[in-house]
Amino acid sequence: MTVRVGVLHTVPALVPVFHELLLARRDDLDVVHVADASLLSRAVAGGVTDDVRAALRGHLSALRDAGASAVLVTCSSIGEAAVEAAQAVGVPLRRVDEAMAAAAVRRAASGTGRVLVLATLDATLGPTTRLVQAAAARAGSAIDVSSHVVAGAASARAAGDLARHDALIAAAVADAADVDAIVLAQASMAAGAGDDPRAMASPESGADAFVAQLP
Repeated sequence: MTVRVGVLHTVPALVPVFHELLLARRDDLDVVHVADASLLSRAVAGGVTDDVRAALRGHLSALRDAGASAVLVTCSSIGEAAVEAAQAVGVPLRRVDEAMAAAAVRRAASGTGRVLVLATLDATLGPTTRLVQAAAARAGSAIDVSSHVVAGAASARAAGDLARHDALIAAAVADAADVDAIVLAQASMAAGAGDDPRAMASPESGADAFVAQLP
């Protein structure tokens, strides 16, 4: 018997990435994806407005009505609003970056207490920084969280130059000094993480946490 779950994306290219990640962890999943790039473009242009919140409720209601027992949202920029929308429509939801934030806090707590959040979009910095701060508060850890936008990475990705996008992220990771953990705020940044042990991306840890809480 299969378990139907939903995944909500704002970057359509992440659909096959998360489909593979989830099925690799549980082969009995029936994964239903919804990809709406307009959610992110609207959030970038004007913030998470009422129309974005309404669209989120619509997508989550559709996934609930399609039989999804839980939903994973892979976009950090709309993560907070997605949690509110899920509560409103009555469907369990997990943010892809929750596990990453908790892991970053654990790593920082055993070091100098510094976490750097890197993003390619300004719209993502606030939600991800607040998520790390909330994880630190739950853990009772005094963590210093700084944040930075990787200049040029978003425009490179929009132009289809993924190699430059990844190279800019890798350079930002390499330039980060005196931090214990580097949080890559967007799932689409994972390919630029390289082999720096401080760099933390959300797809794998997010998929692990999502599958772990399924019945």
